[in-house]
Amino acid sequence: MSNILKYSPAVFAVGNNYKIFVPVNESSVMWVKVGDECYYDDANGVLRSSVNMHKMTVPMEMLDRVKKYTVCYRKMTERKPYFSVTGEVEQIEYDFYPLKKDHYNIFHIADAHGMVSAPVAAADTFRREYGEIDLLVLNGDVIDHSGDIKNFDVIYDIISRITKGEHAVVFSRGNHDTRGIYAENIVDHTPTRDGYSYFSFRLGSLWGLVLDCGEDKDDSHAEYGNTNCCHAFRIGETRYLESLIANADREYAAEGVTERLIIAHSPFTKRFNPPFNIEEDIYAHWTSLISNNINPELLLCGHTHKASIYLPGSKDDAYGQSFPTVVAAEPNRRIDYFIGGGFAVRADGMSYVLCDDKIIKEVHRI
Repeated sequence: MSNILKYSPAVFAVGNNYKIFVPVNESSVMWVKVGDECYYDDANGVLRSSVNMHKMTVPMEMLDRVKKYTVCYRKMTERKPYFSVTGEVEQIEYDFYPLKKDHYNIFHIADAHGMVSAPVAAADTFRREYGEIDLLVLNGDVIDHSGDIKNFDVIYDIISRITKGEHAVVFSRGNHDTRGIYAENIVDHTPTRDGYSYFSFRLGSLWGLVLDCGEDKDDSHAEYGNTNCCHAFRIGETRYLESLIANADREYAAEGVTERLIIAHSPFTKRFNPPFNIEEDIYAHWTSLISNNINPELLLCGHTHKASIYLPGSKDDAYGQSFPTVVAAEPNRRIDYFIGGGFAVRADGMSYVLCDDKIIKEVHRI
C-alpha cells in the first residue's frame, strides 16, 4: 500500500452504488478506475485536494461485474489559480469480491468505542470457523465520540484490517457518533444517501435498510446542550421508510431478493427505562411498518453492550414485532475485550454466531 494511503479503501454499500472512501496522509487528487470508466472525487468538476478523505461513487453493477478497481491519484505539490503543480499518476489495484447468492458471511461490530484489536480478533475467530467475511457491518459507536477528528481513524483501521479493500461494508451511525464538533460533518467521514444517514442497499440476494435512531434521550436533555433536533430527524426518516414501502417492487420485493436485513444501532423494538424511553409512538410505527410489510429475517443492533435476542412476543417485544431483534455486540473496554456477531447465510438458513478473540461462544439458528 502506498504511503499516501492511510488505510486500505473502504467500499461502502449505499443504495445501488458503492461509495469508495480512501483516507490519505497527503494532499492529492484522486479517482478510481473500474474497467474503462473513471469515477472522480470532485466538486462539480473540480478535483478535490484539500481533504484527508477521498470519496468516489461507483455503480454496484459495474464493480460487481469487473471485480477489480484501481485507485489512481496525483500528489498535489502546489495548487494555484494558474498552472497548478501535481505529481505523476500513481495507481494501486484492488480485487473486489461481490456478495455471493445463498452462501455468504456477515460480521457485525458495534460499540467498539475506540477499540480496534479486540473487534478485529473476534472477526478473525469467526473467519477461521466459517470462512471469509463477505460483508462487514459497522453498526454505530465504533468511535467513542466525534469530538476529535482522529477518532474516525478507528473506523477505517478496522475496515482495512478486516476487508483489505476487497469486500463491501455497511456503516450505521450510533448515538455517540452524534456527539462532538465533527458530528455535523458526518458526510465527510462516513457514507450517506445524499447526506442522510438512513438508506436502503442491495447486495446480491440481500436487501438491507439502515435506520438511524439518533440520540437515545430527548432533545431537551442537558447532556446535549441544545445541539440536537433528532425528533424532527426521525419524522423525516419515517417518511423515508413509508416511501420505501410504497416502492416495494424496487426495494425489498424486487426480483432476486431472498434475504432482508434491518440495521439500526439502537434496538427500537424494545422499551427502555427513563430517560431513554423516547419516541414510543414513532418506534411503534416503525415496528408496525416493518412487520406488516418488509418482514425481515432480523433487526441487527448494538447499543445495549449486552448480546441478546429479543423474540416476537417476548417481554422485550414492546410493539408487536414479527421478527427477532438481535443485539450482536458485547464490549468491555476496561479489559480491551469484545464479543462480536457473525452471520453465516446458507441455502438452508442463517446461523448467528457470537465469538470473541479466542472461541465461538454461542451459535443460534435464525
